[in-house]
Amino acid sequence: MSILGIGVDVLHLPRLASFIHRRTAQKLASRILSDAELATWENIPSTDLPRRHRFLAVRWSVKEAAYKALYPYARPTWKQLTLHGLQDGPLGRKPALEYHRHDATGCDIGKIHASVSHDGEYVYTTVLVEGALASADV
Repeated sequence: MSILGIGVDVLHLPRLASFIHRRTAQKLASRILSDAELATWENIPSTDLPRRHRFLAVRWSVKEAAYKALYPYARPTWKQLTLHGLQDGPLGRKPALEYHRHDATGCDIGKIHASVSHDGEYVYTTVLVEGALASADV
């Protein structure tokens, strides 16, 4: 496995809350969430503001870290990245980040790994991007 890049992000939740207060959560969600993420966010009850805001905060932080890990090999937009969270069950999986590229130019990107931690008023994210395996590496 070759590492293409590593990105980190620390988000102070009051900063995001201030942004939401100025622009609304719906506008932020429409701007940063992929179609799949937006559908999930819209299924969270509108009365459950802490959960809706945490959902936005995690995706914001993950996408910031991902951009840092991918740059300069790729320059994804907010909506080209989709975070698939933890899944329960015997075959549950760790969070994974999917990059929906619109073109095939640039560097071959392999798996994208994400780790998120929440503590108090902070969300901390690390993203590791693998380079795609060349046929000689297999």
